[in-house]
Amino acid sequence: MTTPELYLSTDIETDGPCPGLNSMLSFATAVYTADKQLLDTFSANLVTLPEAKPNPVTEAWWQTQPEAWKACRKDLEKPEDVMPRYVKWIKSLDCKPVFVAYPAGFDFTFVYYYMHRFAGESPFKCVAIDIRTYAMAIMKKEFRASTRDTMPKAWFDPDLPHTHVALDDAIEQGALFCNMLELDYSSEGSP
Repeated sequence: MTTPELYLSTDIETDGPCPGLNSMLSFATAVYTADKQLLDTFSANLVTLPEAKPNPVTEAWWQTQPEAWKACRKDLEKPEDVMPRYVKWIKSLDCKPVFVAYPAGFDFTFVYYYMHRFAGESPFKCVAIDIRTYAMAIMKKEFRASTRDTMPKAWFDPDLPHTHVALDDAIEQGALFCNMLELDYSSEGSP
């Protein structure tokens, strides 16, 4: 029996744009099969890095999101405790993990940095799918024209809001990705 490929939809919340210079405040992963079965989740809120500083623009944005801010600042844990547990959890899934995010270029850099810094490895290696890029390919539009606003409404599950709470958003974007997979596969046949 072959090891299955699973899609680990991951969302992060930060206090700035750059890992190391800024801190990851919260992150969550929702594990999906290609046929949209939600198998498991992982989430944690993190203590900020002692040497990092919040970005003023990001701080101002957080002022507009008081509920999400409150959610990501409760039950804080040290990254050195969380990241080894996260790596162990990924390995326990017994799969070929594929990191999925929107935008992967942002979320993956923080998660990858934190895994290597605090756990010494990344089970993802360098495997990541950017949902927006995948949408660009399906819709046959330029990248900057491939936004949530231009994606078909049928791709979104109306009961899964985008709240800027990491676990909510990991589940929401994982379902979005699976809906896109189903559409793409059904129009072209199974992979």
